[in-house]
Amino acid sequence: MRIDKFLWSIRFYKTRNIAAEEIKKNRVSIGTSSVKSSKEVKEGDTIKIRKNQIDYKIKVIQLPKSRIGAKLVSLHIQDVTDKEQYELLKLRKMSQDYYRNKGEGRPTKKDRREMDDYVGNDIASDFTDWDDFFGETDNGEENED
Repeated sequence: MRIDKFLWSIRFYKTRNIAAEEIKKNRVSIGTSSVKSSKEVKEGDTIKIRKNQIDYKIKVIQLPKSRIGAKLVSLHIQDVTDKEQYELLKLRKMSQDYYRNKGEGRPTKKDRREMDDYVGNDIASDFTDWDDFFGETDNGEENED
């Protein structure tokens, strides 16, 4: 089986085209040598993949006939990636600032909802009698309190 098809079939990449592009960029290698998309994968091969700034290593146990479900991936490959790589990934995810800095740009929908919850939207319900609110009486005269 071709390596681009293999990486797509074990769900390492979303499409076969993306897998082929990553192989062209020399982010995939078998053993120590980089490969082309047409390289045949055999059982027992160790594939090294650079994805999301992490070096993954997988060992081919069995070749799938076509794209397989996520639950069946463990039957076809064995993950031999160093634990340090996963720790690096975890640290990167924790250190990323997913939220914009305060004061930059317009408020998001989430920001507006939080502001509304903080301030409250009960102003209109508190003043049901607008004449009392503006200080007017029934006969058109203003209240002098």
